[in-house]
Amino acid sequence: MSLDKKIRDLAADYARRLDRRVAERTEEMKNDDTSHFLIYRVLGISDREGYLIDAYQNKGRLLYRAAGSFLEYAAKLCFRNKFPDAGPVRIPNTEGQRPKTFEIDCLVGSDAIEIKWRDATTDGDHVTKEHTRIRVVSNAGFTPIRLMFFYPNRTQAIRVQQTVETLYRGVRGRYYYGDTAWSCLYDYTDIDLLSILKDLAEENAS
Repeated sequence: MSLDKKIRDLAADYARRLDRRVAERTEEMKNDDTSHFLIYRVLGISDREGYLIDAYQNKGRLLYRAAGSFLEYAAKLCFRNKFPDAGPVRIPNTEGQRPKTFEIDCLVGSDAIEIKWRDATTDGDHVTKEHTRIRVVSNAGFTPIRLMFFYPNRTQAIRVQQTVETLYRGVRGRYYYGDTAWSCLYDYTDIDLLSILKDLAEENAS
């Protein structure tokens, strides 16, 4: 089976599962306690609008999770297509007690590649954990490399990513985001994943 077909099948599978989870969550919400709508009304939001906000918030969480999982898996397929032995590797945390191990998403030679579709976190603890993970990877003799395909929009999230990028450079790692991430994936794998996904998106829109 061609890689293009694998990615198309993967997208179709994720779309089916997302549709099913959204339908399940919508059904579950029919039995939700809506007493909190009182505060919505106090703030000028009608019950109908409040329900729609809650519904889309739930759908948004499911969509965000599915989108990230799909793109990260598709990128890993590209790496494995070029490097059959590339895959996830767990290494012990030599910098602390928790977590006991860190996972490298895709190990290609000595390049420890972390794949993120979009990291919009604003949590300071996230930076601390990422700093530890990067040091552990570097101390294990690997080059930490981060591919993040979509950059966040909010100021605080951008600052977090700028800090993470500095941490990568501090251990002579590499950090790619946006266009440079897609280009890096192509340079490694000879697969233009972005074009494949754009074609799929256009087909779904027609």
